[in-house]
Amino acid sequence: MIRRYSNALQTLIALSDAAVAVLIFVLVAEIRFGPSWNTALDTQIRTTYPILIVAVFAVAWVALLWLHGLYQLRTSWTLASEIRAVVKATIWLAGCTSLILFLGRLDFSRAVILAVFPVLAAATIAARALLRRTFRLLRQAGRNARYVLVLGTGAPAQEFAALLLRHGELGLRIAGFVGEEPAQPLPNGWVYWGTLEALPEVIHARVIDEVAICLPVEDWSHVSAMARLCEDEGKIVRVPMMLPYGPGKSQLEELDGLPILSVMNAPYAIVALTTKRLIDVTLAAVAIIALSPLMLALAITVGISDGRPILFRQERVGLQGRRFTLVKFRTMVKDAETQRAILIQQNEVNGHAFKLTFDPRVTRVGRFLRRSSLDELPQLFNVFVGDMSLVGPRPPLPREVADYDVWHRRRLSMKPGITGLWQIEGRRDPEFDRWVEKDLEYIDNWSPWLDLRIMAMTIPALLRSEGR
Repeated sequence: MIRRYSNALQTLIALSDAAVAVLIFVLVAEIRFGPSWNTALDTQIRTTYPILIVAVFAVAWVALLWLHGLYQLRTSWTLASEIRAVVKATIWLAGCTSLILFLGRLDFSRAVILAVFPVLAAATIAARALLRRTFRLLRQAGRNARYVLVLGTGAPAQEFAALLLRHGELGLRIAGFVGEEPAQPLPNGWVYWGTLEALPEVIHARVIDEVAICLPVEDWSHVSAMARLCEDEGKIVRVPMMLPYGPGKSQLEELDGLPILSVMNAPYAIVALTTKRLIDVTLAAVAIIALSPLMLALAITVGISDGRPILFRQERVGLQGRRFTLVKFRTMVKDAETQRAILIQQNEVNGHAFKLTFDPRVTRVGRFLRRSSLDELPQLFNVFVGDMSLVGPRPPLPREVADYDVWHRRRLSMKPGITGLWQIEGRRDPEFDRWVEKDLEYIDNWSPWLDLRIMAMTIPALLRSEGR
C-alpha cells in the first residue's frame, strides 16, 4: 500500500482500538465493582497500579489485532472478514488472559472475564466500521485531498488512475492526464491537458501534489527529465511500473500488488506531519484564546487610527499552488496596491518578492505593528483552519509565483508558515534566491523538533522587534 496515506488510517484505527479496549475494561469493571473498581483490582490482582493493568490490556489487544493483519488496508476488505479476524484475536486475548490468571493463581472475577471479551469484540467491530466509513466519506468529500497528474493516456495510465479511484480512503484525486492525445474520450470525466510538452505549464497552472508516470515504452527516454522536473518542484513522483529511472531519494511501495517507485523531494512521513498538524492546531487554539484581549485591543487601535477595514485580506499561494486568503491587521493606507506600481522601482529585494524598509504606504500604527510582527497575529486563524502552519516558508503572492524559476517552486511543497528559518536567519538578506535556499534547507531537514526550535528562536527575534 502507498504508506504515506495508509499510515494515517492505520494510526487512527490503532488509537481507536486502544481507546475502545480501555473504555470497555473500565466500564465492565465499574458495572461489576462500582466506582471503587480500581480498589477491587488492587485486591484481586495484588497490584499497586491497577491502571497499569488497563494499559497493558489495551496494548495487548492492539498487538493481537496487528498480528491478525487488521492494520492492513486491502481492496478485499469486507466487514465479514474483519469480524472473523476480530473474533480470532478476541479468543487469543481471552486464552492468554486466562492462562496468566491461572499461572499467577489470581482469583479474578469470572463475571468480568465473561463479559469483557464479547463486549470488546462487538465494540471494536462497530468502532472500526464507523471510523472506516467516516474516513472514506471525508476523503471522498475532498477533505485533505491530494491531486495526481498522470503522465500517459493509454491503458496502463487509465488502469492506474482507476486503481486510485477505487481506493477512496487514500484521498487521491485524478487531476488529469498529459501525453499522447487519446483516441477516445477519457472515462470518469477525466481531463486531458495536452501533450508531454505541456507538463511544465500544467503543473504551474494547477494544484498538483503528485505525478504518476505511466508512459508507453516508446516514451521511456523522457522519464528521467520529466521526473527530475517534478522532483525539483517538490512533487511526489510515482512510477507504477519498473522503468529505467533510478533517483536517489526513492522507495519501492505497492498498491494491490502493483510495484510503485515513489520519489519524494519533500517531507512525507505521515506520523511526523500529523504531529506537526496537531501542534499547529493546539498551539494556535491556545494562542487565539490567550491573545484575544490583545488582538481586540489592536483591532480597536487600528480602527480608531486608520478606520476600516481593520483586517487586510489578500490571496496567497499555499501548499502545491493551493490558493487561500491570508488575514492580518491592516498596516498600510487603503490604496496601497495602487501605489505599489509606483514604488516597484525602489524594491530592495533582488528577485521575485517586494520589500521596502521605509515603505511610505505604511501607517503610523502599522509601522509599530510591523516592527513587533503583531500584524500577523490574525494568521493564527489561517493556521487553525489548515491553510498555514506555525512554521514554514512564507506564503507568496500569485504574481510572484508566476515568475518563479523551477527550483523556486519547491518551496511550495511545504505548507506556508507564520515564521520559518528565513525569518530568523536571513530576514534582512536582499537576495530572494537566498531566501529560497533557506526555505529549501528547512524543507530538506524538517522535523517536528526543528519546528519547535524555530518557534523558540522566533520569540527573542520578536522581543527585539526585528519585524520588517
